[in-house]
Amino acid sequence: MTQLLQDKDRIFTNLYGHHDWTLEGAKERGSWNGTKEILEMGRGWIIDQMKASGLRGRGGAGFPTGLKWSFMPREVGNRPHYLVVNADESEPGTCKDREIMRHDPQHLIEGCLIASFAMQAHKCYIYLRGEYVLERERMEAAVKQAYEAKLIGPDNIHGWDFDVYIHHGAGAYICGEETALLESLEGKKGQPRMKPPFPAGAGLYGCPTTVNNVESIAVAPTILRRGADWFASFGRPNNTGTKVFSISGHVNAPCNVEEVMSIPLKTLIETHCGGVRGGWDNLKAVIPGGSSVPLLPKEICDDVLMDFDALREHRSGLGTAAVIVMDKSTDVVKAIARISYFYKHESCGQCTPCREGTGWMWRVLERMARGEADTSEIDDLLDVAGQVEGHTICALGDAAAWPVQGLIRHFRHEIEERIANYRAGKPVFVSAAAE
Repeated sequence: MTQLLQDKDRIFTNLYGHHDWTLEGAKERGSWNGTKEILEMGRGWIIDQMKASGLRGRGGAGFPTGLKWSFMPREVGNRPHYLVVNADESEPGTCKDREIMRHDPQHLIEGCLIASFAMQAHKCYIYLRGEYVLERERMEAAVKQAYEAKLIGPDNIHGWDFDVYIHHGAGAYICGEETALLESLEGKKGQPRMKPPFPAGAGLYGCPTTVNNVESIAVAPTILRRGADWFASFGRPNNTGTKVFSISGHVNAPCNVEEVMSIPLKTLIETHCGGVRGGWDNLKAVIPGGSSVPLLPKEICDDVLMDFDALREHRSGLGTAAVIVMDKSTDVVKAIARISYFYKHESCGQCTPCREGTGWMWRVLERMARGEADTSEIDDLLDVAGQVEGHTICALGDAAAWPVQGLIRHFRHEIEERIANYRAGKPVFVSAAAE
């Protein structure tokens, strides 16, 4: 029997907004408790604890957070250090950070102070997605409350001068990529930069910068208060801690839920979402980590674990842990064609493989969804996806290619079948649920 997360171990105790989101309510739930003592332990201790906790970035890439913090220069030269929080939550299916900012904003602000202290930064920018208006207003109010209580700002009670700025983006998916985010923050067009130099060497305004996801920063204070060993006790080795999962699609009760890493996908869906619509046997496929990762068919979903390594073994990924469930009524070819249109639309156009390849893949998939294609084009599509993957400045090319590769890997027979049906004058797609 899988061990589920107990209420006493939840980091986000107001994920659903049932309690007071203001500073007073946050303090009652444990925020800003002993923060000064944490800072007094020193930068080295904080970074070592974050490394020991095994926390991996919650924004999609899964890079070890403590290690990322340690990349910042040890000494501050003539260039200031910056922390930038990536709140540009634009991955289709993902809706976890918005709940943190709406209902537990002080977790994030306290995490910003601690992380900035560890990296010797006096200023932090929180970059919000353009569509997040209520979230921006809530964050601005929370920051104002923290300033008034002298928790942050110049001459604050923690002894580390620290300013937080809220920056509202314009709604471009590409600005979720850390260097495109920095370009946008500087007032330029949001296009990814070539790496190296990496942000830790030359980031915002050419200064040492670390870019972290909202959830990665918001969990830091609780980890440091309760201990790295406590956080590392959840999940499998190298996949530790708790995680906020966003489950949507064909389930009876879509939700956000904080659970342990490495929870079986089936347990997650049946325990917290009321199961798949029509029962587990009505499941067709699941996209386990937001629209950019390859989908998995039911036979893999039966026993796959929800963590970075388990999903990578099945040639998919945890990504942002946005679980999109598709039952047997789904036209899976049409669904992936729709996702391909999204990546075509959101490509910044800087790299030729992505600029040309995303549109080409979408157009071919649209024809395949109607059956108006040749079976030889399936391999052509796979070939083009392989040429886009890994040949662009940022990971948007990969994000556009992987859903296509997953579709062909697991549902090639459906594409072939609808091409044959189209030529025979039969209905191209008949829902399995309707049969």
